[in-house]
Amino acid sequence: MAVTSSSDVAVLALGVVLAGVYLFRDQIFSSAPKSVPLAPSKIANGHGNPRDFVSKMKEGKKRIVIFYGSQTGTAEEYAIRLAKEAKTKFGLTSLVCDPEEYDFENLDQVPEDSCVFFVMATYGEGEPTDNAVQLMQNLTDESFELSNGEHKLEGLKYVVFGLGNRTYEHYNAIGRSVDAELTKMGAIRIGERGEGDDDKSMEEDYLEWKDGMWEAFAEVMGVEEGQGGDTPDFTVTELDSHPPEKVYLGELSARALTKTKGIHDAKNPYASPVKESRELFQAGGERNCVHLELDIEGSGITYQHGDHVGVWPCNSDVEVDRLLCALGLYNKKDTVINIDSLDPALAKVPFPVPTTYGTVLRHYIDISAVAGRQILGVLSKFAPSPEAEAFLKNLNTDKEQYAHIVANGCFKLGEVLQLAAGNEFKARPIPENTTAWAIPFDIIVSSIPRLQPRYYSISSSPKLNPNSIHITAVVLKYDSVPNRLAPTRHIHGVGTNFMLNIKYAANGETARLIAASDGMEPGQASLPTYAIEGPRGAHKENAIYKIPVHVRRSTFRLPTNPKSPVIMIGPGTGVAPFRGFVQERVALARRTIEKNGPDALADWGSISLFYGCRKSTEDFLYAEEWPKYVEELKGKFKMHCAFSREPPYKPDGSKIYVQDLVWEDRKNIADAILVGKGYVYICGDAKAMSKAVEEVLTRILGEAKGGNAELEGAAEMKLLKERSRLMLDVWS
Repeated sequence: MAVTSSSDVAVLALGVVLAGVYLFRDQIFSSAPKSVPLAPSKIANGHGNPRDFVSKMKEGKKRIVIFYGSQTGTAEEYAIRLAKEAKTKFGLTSLVCDPEEYDFENLDQVPEDSCVFFVMATYGEGEPTDNAVQLMQNLTDESFELSNGEHKLEGLKYVVFGLGNRTYEHYNAIGRSVDAELTKMGAIRIGERGEGDDDKSMEEDYLEWKDGMWEAFAEVMGVEEGQGGDTPDFTVTELDSHPPEKVYLGELSARALTKTKGIHDAKNPYASPVKESRELFQAGGERNCVHLELDIEGSGITYQHGDHVGVWPCNSDVEVDRLLCALGLYNKKDTVINIDSLDPALAKVPFPVPTTYGTVLRHYIDISAVAGRQILGVLSKFAPSPEAEAFLKNLNTDKEQYAHIVANGCFKLGEVLQLAAGNEFKARPIPENTTAWAIPFDIIVSSIPRLQPRYYSISSSPKLNPNSIHITAVVLKYDSVPNRLAPTRHIHGVGTNFMLNIKYAANGETARLIAASDGMEPGQASLPTYAIEGPRGAHKENAIYKIPVHVRRSTFRLPTNPKSPVIMIGPGTGVAPFRGFVQERVALARRTIEKNGPDALADWGSISLFYGCRKSTEDFLYAEEWPKYVEELKGKFKMHCAFSREPPYKPDGSKIYVQDLVWEDRKNIADAILVGKGYVYICGDAKAMSKAVEEVLTRILGEAKGGNAELEGAAEMKLLKERSRLMLDVWS
């Protein structure tokens, strides 16, 4: 038995006393009530606060911080481009930030020799993107105090580039609001405010703006161009050996690779089985419209009527092969590579690694978009011949030539490289007919944006379809504008043609050849094919195909009270969310009638749907369903149809569209809105239809109020929008 000495006891006792003092130190040393700790953002720039961007700037010796408000990833891409240009031109490093991840109480503490960039997209009806909501609240709320105890930013230097679409009423509202609020707070803008218009060319707007901005930036910040250099963002390493099961072959998340369960969202899409797929247009036509039903049972995914579903497609086989050949990587497409960022604060690796060359081009970057003018200048130095170099440099510097050949011709990057090298781009690309360019793969990763999901209005209601999400999508196919280097070609959208491929495969159908236009080779008339079985065949189980999806929430919702009249205007696939709306009301009607009897809908408001298409016999979507809904809703639901390419026509012989039907029903519409306090919803084309419908509604309301469209009508429309009684889900 061990003997315990008196010294041991003393040491033990002292330890117990010290432990007690530590545990009860607040009560022993302070008689005052325990204070509430300050929020992390209120603490002076202490180390370790992950939400303190000023500390990160100082620690990283960065003179630029760039915040981006991005819904689909485009604003983030431009933010990264600005950071890269600042580094290349001036040798300045930047901190690129998602505003959702930072606090703004210390925005006034940005050092005097630094500058804050705001790259802000406008979403919906003049709203901030989801990740910029808090930032906008802080800027616009005059009661929001900065660390100086005031709502002031005296002397703060800033730059603004806004992203919007001119077909929407609130064009670039968020970029303009940021500019106005910062100016009001005493901040100083560098250069002009940039505004990109997605309806025309966001890229051209950016290129026209940035040069003048950088000149002003250099003068204000006291820097000279030429202090930077062409430094790569990434290093690409080929791996001789790596466990195959740990290589990403198109999986969108670590959980997808390891087949582990987790929450399904934009960072971890769900591979949803396709329960049903069918053609909605009549057979024999040139166009396609696919109806898909995606099984979400057991996935944990929920949705509401009016939400959007994001579909994650891949690039077509032909474009993947084309760029592999043009990069000299066709025979190395399955080589495993790892990619590391040389400056993670500036450029994160945009997709999971390790992966393969072929996988990057197929699943992770957007090689199917029209090649940008700026990237052509970057790639010209790697041209295989002086002629190819001159060709790319000309397209890079001559905006009109670029628009004529590349933009109007809808040429993708692989096609431009073939054109420049004098290759025959009409033939199926193989190494033997495609010149290889010595372009470092890290430049491809840096220069081409991530392949983004395509969003579609959900065309079902969870009340009737709790375990499935329905998609209604016209397959995008159009003709390019011919030029001296290429005739008219069929151009195919990535997302909808990907889904069309799945429909054909799921139903055992054969894709028909498309009628070739004049001067078009027969081989060009076939539809593109896609790797629809997914990575490692994970998206096909027996005869069932799967599509990676996630749900994006929307505010496009019916009023909760069924007594409120509802007016829906949605021609073409604009009817998609309204099918969900009507199903939502049908489900409620069934419960109400079951509970209160056959007359339970007597006090419900009217439900009007204004729909339009070309012909009742060609592209009338869900024609067989609407009469059933009319019956179930006991006459409360009425459908108004405009068939633009069949009688009746207007007295002058012109076509009838949905806005004409709205005008015809003006008395009922005015009554539903002004007396019944009804709700109006518009879905579809923003450029023509939506504007025309709003003009007619403005006229109807102006006349109903005893005035005109310009005054009373406009005032009433403004009120409807402010009270969320006029809602739009439109696209251009």
